[in-house]
Amino acid sequence: MLGTPPTGDRLVTLANWQDPPFNRWGFQHVRDLIPTARIPRGDGPTWRLPRAEIDLDDLRFRSRRRTLTVGQMLEATATDGFLILHRGRIVTERYLNGMRPDTTHLLMSVSKSVTSTVAGILVGRGALDPQAVVPDVVPELTGTSFEGCTVQDLLDMRAGTRFSEDYEDLAAEVRVYEQVYLWRPRTTRRLPTDATAYFATLRNDGLHGGPFRYRSILTDVLAWVIERAGGRRLPDLISRELWQPMGAEFDAEITVDAHGNAMADGGVCATLRDLARFGQLFLNGGRRGSTRIVPAPWIRDILRGGPDSREAYLASPDRDEETEDWRASGHYRNKWWVPEPDLPIYMGLGINGQQVLVHGPGKLVMAKFSTWRTALDAAALRLAYDAACAIADELNG
Repeated sequence: MLGTPPTGDRLVTLANWQDPPFNRWGFQHVRDLIPTARIPRGDGPTWRLPRAEIDLDDLRFRSRRRTLTVGQMLEATATDGFLILHRGRIVTERYLNGMRPDTTHLLMSVSKSVTSTVAGILVGRGALDPQAVVPDVVPELTGTSFEGCTVQDLLDMRAGTRFSEDYEDLAAEVRVYEQVYLWRPRTTRRLPTDATAYFATLRNDGLHGGPFRYRSILTDVLAWVIERAGGRRLPDLISRELWQPMGAEFDAEITVDAHGNAMADGGVCATLRDLARFGQLFLNGGRRGSTRIVPAPWIRDILRGGPDSREAYLASPDRDEETEDWRASGHYRNKWWVPEPDLPIYMGLGINGQQVLVHGPGKLVMAKFSTWRTALDAAALRLAYDAACAIADELNG
């Protein structure tokens, strides 16, 4: 079981917890390694998920040139948790690698979709303008590289910020900034101890509003904007605007730096069922029952994209050739991947295999936690995607 970390030469440390095999324990015990802030569920009623369970393990499906079963997919993709909702009912719920229903698991970049949902709620309320220039909302960023950058640029990963997302390079910004957020031992000299001070050190290597370029740090800058617009710290805003009205079953949490700044781009930890509820909220058009939580125009904007979202994606140096065929008509908008906007099918994705998928025509949501051995694995991502589509076809056939 995973209640006790490995010992001896297999001890989980701040230096190795994201690497295999240590991530198998680390992703379920983030609070034991890094400071976190609680995202309370409140004392309201839980969003009940009726059960209509089906054994899907032997369901066969095609993925590229392979035929395999759902059970084989779960094993091949280092699954920690797997849940399918169909028409709001749990049809399968699997826990592996020592997980339990009350275990929180790191969402990695699915956290971006959670953060942007709070932005969308504030936009719908008129508290935040996506076309606002960032320093107009956060004056502390005046005179920095974010001059001329709009909130929408942050939402769509279209800022001109220079920020390498090479996970294999410990000198890349995506690994260096982890030292600021206390995800990694501090080895870089003269590095700010506070994320907001770190933002001011960033420089641009492109124009704001240019092509899609995946830069995690932009979500953390967005979080500062959201805090100013919402008047509270990010964990409180997620709780107040999303987690409590959504009827989450368990508290979530988010990692914070030494000054309490939340790592909005990847630090949220939540349970499998609550991630599935988050996906169901979008499948329901932003409603829990008769209660509107996420504005419908915000969801329509995600699916429709901006006037040049597709062109910005096609011009991106970050396109993944391994999965390009299933994003052939898609785009990236408001921190969501939208491979099939017309159906619609869209996803929140995180490295090492974190995923929430909303399958509109199949009335299906897939929530999946994983601990891939590498940050990026196009084949594993494709397997999970194809399995979800096959399950949708089976349940609606």
